[in-house]
Amino acid sequence: MNKLMEWMERYILPVATKIGSEKHLVALRDAFIGTMPATMAGAIAVLLNAFMRDFPNTYLGEGNAITTFFTPVIGVNGLIWNGTLAIMAVVFALSLGANLAKAYEVDPVSGSIVSLVAFIIGLPDAATAVLTLPEKLSQDAMDMITTAGGVIADGADGGQTLSMGAWGYFNFGKYMGGSGLFTAMIFGFISVIIFALLMRKKIIIRMPESVPPAVARAFAAIIPAVVSLYVVGTINYIFRQTAGVPLIDWISEAIQKPLMNLSQGYGAVFIIVLLVHVLWFFGLHGTNIMSPVLQTLYGTAMVENTNAFQNNEPIPFKWVAGSFEAFVWPGGAGVTLVLIVMILFLSKRADYKTVGKLGIAPGLFNINEPVMFGLPVVLNPLLMIPFIVAPLVTSTIAYFATMAGLVRPVVVNVIWVMPTIISGFLATAGDWRAIVLTIVNLLVAALIWAPFILAANRLDPNLGEPEE
Repeated sequence: MNKLMEWMERYILPVATKIGSEKHLVALRDAFIGTMPATMAGAIAVLLNAFMRDFPNTYLGEGNAITTFFTPVIGVNGLIWNGTLAIMAVVFALSLGANLAKAYEVDPVSGSIVSLVAFIIGLPDAATAVLTLPEKLSQDAMDMITTAGGVIADGADGGQTLSMGAWGYFNFGKYMGGSGLFTAMIFGFISVIIFALLMRKKIIIRMPESVPPAVARAFAAIIPAVVSLYVVGTINYIFRQTAGVPLIDWISEAIQKPLMNLSQGYGAVFIIVLLVHVLWFFGLHGTNIMSPVLQTLYGTAMVENTNAFQNNEPIPFKWVAGSFEAFVWPGGAGVTLVLIVMILFLSKRADYKTVGKLGIAPGLFNINEPVMFGLPVVLNPLLMIPFIVAPLVTSTIAYFATMAGLVRPVVVNVIWVMPTIISGFLATAGDWRAIVLTIVNLLVAALIWAPFILAANRLDPNLGEPEE
């Protein structure tokens, strides 16, 4: 055990520390965190509509009294969703630009604007509608349609097919939500990095000192912003002309979808949980360090699930970011809420009991730092095995239960300090089976933690006993 810890401290810990402090990854992590006000507002709106509209309609039928009574509130919730989760790619582009600009120590407001505009540049701005008619139109109707720019073709069954294109249209449902996050991320990085480098190289318009600071900052950002946005625009134009499809569509099909599908495999979930807890064991905030991966893949899936649930569409992803918090690590990393309960019931050590009493209240709200560093769990060889094994087992149970359809996939982003059993129930929009799954995981984790707490008693049962 000691040799393993020495090897990990020598080879793994330095790499993890560098990754955790790399400014681009920190900016990406903080960008997702920065969207929390919008995501939580949208999640609350979706959750309320689930209890006011979806449940009553399912169990009481359409037009029931509950849904009718709450119709105005349901409408307000829909508007809030439209301005938050429905345009999450836009919100994320703003947040990424600001945080990346901060990392380069340039104006964050200008950075957020550059990032947003770079994302908008890549959006297709044309749409084509196709309508198949069982019968042919009159000649006057066909003349009117062709004059307006439509195309009419004869169908094989004697009918007609009408095609009409329009410019100046953005497909909110296709690009503005979770499906646009990867594109917002890629062009946010490209545009803001170019912008920041030019700003730091002082390739700017300099104004006299008598000019107000706000005006001076705005003029200083002009040249870097123009250059960075022209780079993004040129990339999009060349790709569309050569490949024949918008770059955002190619990114979605060639990059985003394969990665999202890969994230749904058990191996990906297992590795994520393992890395998070190995990092935590060495005193590094594993959840924060792995946040770029968690949020880029599973956070995107979370947004897609929430939007699909709001629109009464099939849920696209079984495992999302909220699945970890709802089922894998109740009470915090390592399922430490169970650790605290086991200490209070089984431990004979005064030092353990003192930490357990202090940690139970924050542990109920998934805050486990008092236990992690007070017991401590960090760098404790005895507690290393259950700390890592317990969440691996709970993630396995939750993963296969979700994949088998025994519990509804997580569709609502619940705030991370929500108590554990309530969290799973709300995250699945009221699926009672989520409560059962959470209880099963807690009991299994208790079986894993209990022998090691008893072993700690035998190791030094009198440590910390008060003097008589």
